[in-house]
Amino acid sequence: MNIQDPHISHSSSKHMQKVDAAGLTDFFKQIHTLHSMDTITFLCIGTDRSSGDALGPLTGSELCGYGVPHVIGTLPLPCDSNNFVANVANIPKHHIVIAVDACLGQPNSIGKYIVSHQPLIPAQSVGQALPAVGNYSVAAVVNANSPKPYATLQVTSLFQVITMARQIAASVAEGFELIN
Repeated sequence: MNIQDPHISHSSSKHMQKVDAAGLTDFFKQIHTLHSMDTITFLCIGTDRSSGDALGPLTGSELCGYGVPHVIGTLPLPCDSNNFVANVANIPKHHIVIAVDACLGQPNSIGKYIVSHQPLIPAQSVGQALPAVGNYSVAAVVNANSPKPYATLQVTSLFQVITMARQIAASVAEGFELIN
């Protein structure tokens, strides 16, 4: 994920915001007023082979549990750097894409979400070049930035990541009125 906390202060708050769980729900409520769930694909990026990068597949699996119809990237079928381009190519052209990924940030931002009405660039912090994706994006700050981001993702608290993945899915369910 390319979004890092130092860039937030330089970005327009209209396009990118750092939010807590309540702000995350509001973000999805806003999207729900504009788009039907039938035309949205959630692209949950990451791998189940790294605790910090498992946010995407964990979120995708949770979304499926809520009955979200179009989810790419789950624990059984992660959307990682090996299949990312093929997965994106299979998204129907008329669908709105909400990209979800983990990111690293400032220590005081761990547990926060960076939401945007713009695409995100996955895997850039670990040196990979994947194309930007998403009409909307959610980046979960799972750990602090470090000189060795790949190693940091490997030792990120799985509890932190699971908690954030569940919160994203619950916020989607509430925002799109999938639960009472």
